[in-house]
Amino acid sequence: MLVSALLTSVGINSGLCVLFFTLYSILRKQPSNYEVYIPRLMAEGKSKLRSSFNLERLIPSTGWVKRAWKPSEEDLLSMSGLDAVVFMRIITFSLKVFLFAGVIGIFVLLPVNCSGDQLQDIDFADLSNNSLDVFTISNLRRGSKRLWAHFSAVYLVTAFLCYLLYYEFKYITAKRIDFFHSTKPQPHQFTILVRSIPVSAGNSVRESVERFFLEYHPSTYLSHMVVHQSSKLPSLIKDAKKLCKRLTHLQSESSQQKHGHVGLFGKKVDLVDHYGKKLEDIEENMRLERSEVSLAAEELRAAFVSFKSRYGAAVAFHMQQSTNPTEWVTELAPEPHDVYWPFFSSTFMKRWLSKIAVVVACILLTILFLIPVLVVQGLTNLNQLEIWFPFLKSILTVTFVSEVVTGYLPSLILQLFLTIVPPIMEFLSSIQGYICHSEIEKSACNKVLWFTIWNIFFATVFSGSVLYQVFIFLDPKNIPARLGVAVPAQASFFIAYVVTSGWTSTSSELFRLFPLMWSLIKKPFSCCSDEEFEVPSVPYHREIPRILFFGLLGITYFFLAPLILPFLLVYLCLAYIIYRNQFINVYAPKYETAGKFWPIVHNSMIFSLLLMQAIAFGIFTLKKLSLASTLVIPLPILTLLFNEYCRKRFLPNFIAYPAEVLIKRDREDRHDPNMTEFYENLVTAYQDPALLPIEFSSNPDSLRSPLISSAQVLR
Repeated sequence: MLVSALLTSVGINSGLCVLFFTLYSILRKQPSNYEVYIPRLMAEGKSKLRSSFNLERLIPSTGWVKRAWKPSEEDLLSMSGLDAVVFMRIITFSLKVFLFAGVIGIFVLLPVNCSGDQLQDIDFADLSNNSLDVFTISNLRRGSKRLWAHFSAVYLVTAFLCYLLYYEFKYITAKRIDFFHSTKPQPHQFTILVRSIPVSAGNSVRESVERFFLEYHPSTYLSHMVVHQSSKLPSLIKDAKKLCKRLTHLQSESSQQKHGHVGLFGKKVDLVDHYGKKLEDIEENMRLERSEVSLAAEELRAAFVSFKSRYGAAVAFHMQQSTNPTEWVTELAPEPHDVYWPFFSSTFMKRWLSKIAVVVACILLTILFLIPVLVVQGLTNLNQLEIWFPFLKSILTVTFVSEVVTGYLPSLILQLFLTIVPPIMEFLSSIQGYICHSEIEKSACNKVLWFTIWNIFFATVFSGSVLYQVFIFLDPKNIPARLGVAVPAQASFFIAYVVTSGWTSTSSELFRLFPLMWSLIKKPFSCCSDEEFEVPSVPYHREIPRILFFGLLGITYFFLAPLILPFLLVYLCLAYIIYRNQFINVYAPKYETAGKFWPIVHNSMIFSLLLMQAIAFGIFTLKKLSLASTLVIPLPILTLLFNEYCRKRFLPNFIAYPAEVLIKRDREDRHDPNMTEFYENLVTAYQDPALLPIEFSSNPDSLRSPLISSAQVLR
């Protein structure tokens, strides 16, 4: 790729960023767009719709940047929780790494690369027509002593990155403990989930759980909530809510609008009466379904068991409860609103088969994704493109067109295909057998990350058939040498990818293009003006893998093609301001993992380091600098030892809280007068939302007179 093609890509993406920023600063002021740009503030009552016209709304402003910069980390913690703090620290961590690497890369390695003449001498008079490869390590001759600068940079960045990883892991671990101490008592701190409950003949699951825990945990056991099979109720409740909203809207209309046709060819009826009767029928079905669910036959062999202390719940979680380890299986309970209730509707066999299906689906998706990767590789090569499409030869001779096709279009196409991956991975994780939404999102985050690394990095580097890529990794001895040849060759593509995917995706996150389009489409068809809207939460499974993948590109390419570093720094600076703005105005936390995403970040950075070291070994071997390649060998060994130390030192605190922390909190609670009320609420905290009494219609005999008592439902 020529420098001119990169400059064209930078120009296009810079223009898009400026356009998005300008439109955002205008559209966010329009009251009709408040639900798109400040839904969190509206939900919290901090912003109200204003109908009076103001000329200031049409003038772009940058006041939002100052407001986004202003909050401290403690402010962000109180607003959005520890997960938001960890997310922002991923960005600041990356900024520190690439500022350090950037100083070395831009001021030391880049001049060294340019001084080489392996490929060609740089024509500074006509810089735009130089190949980007002259700025890479490929421009240095074999055996050149200048390669020692790259060797030193590899050691320095490895040491600095390991120091930062240790510091961040230690800091976030301490923050996690402090966050635990600062929060009020939460139901999930006192509760565990028990599965595979054995039930003797003539007994119910409820009776079995009560007898077992009263016998073996008599001093700490408080209560339990048996999970019921309620798969039909959520759909009925959803239909009832839709009808209720429609009725509310119809009752506010004129008498003429209250009459209409049901369906395309139905007769004209009183719509209020029609939908009212339909709603009453659904409520009756809900009442009957609830009565069936409450029966012992609908009990699942799972229960949420609550204890009088956090330490009591921790003991029950860590201890094997039965001589048969497949019975009375325990795990920590998630937050009540984080529970993924459909999980309990599937059998063990169904979950086991689902896990196999997820593995197969991921493999098939990986294979199918190679198609756009190969198309993109064809676009980067004009000669290949002219062979595929001979009729484009005349168009491709135009300089601007060829620069757009080779510099901008490939990365854009790849990014468009990549947007469908996170929702697919989230769906696959949801059927894999996780009991809470946060675990589903963590699993999806891991899947998206490794899918991106394999399909964007390795599939691009080793462009070819699937079997060719597999054979490369089946021959581990030659992996460093192959990486040393293939990775530098794709430097220009990944520089353009950072500009196109990074800059554009971050600025479009601020502009919220798809939510804005959806809002404009649905407004004419909205059933009522005061319809409730849901405040979105941060899609961590989409955003964290993107940042980590750019981190991998920066770490692997900082000594190969230092020119990538300024573009990465611009992306991270944009991300820092934009996501702080989104946390303040747009996103609200739905659940809290207390920083459990950080181990994913740590593992990704360790992998990036190992990959960079393998590439360095291959490069120095190919460049006939045998001493340097030999001295690189200790680096991966030291990196793995460092990783193992961090896992032993910090990771246990992300799995469960230590006894000293739990006991200290329990002692503090003894003097809390609100604990009595908390224990009363804890008894019903894990009741399935579908079983809670809900009334939509005005019929007094509908849901207010259940077939069974509320006490029976709570069991």
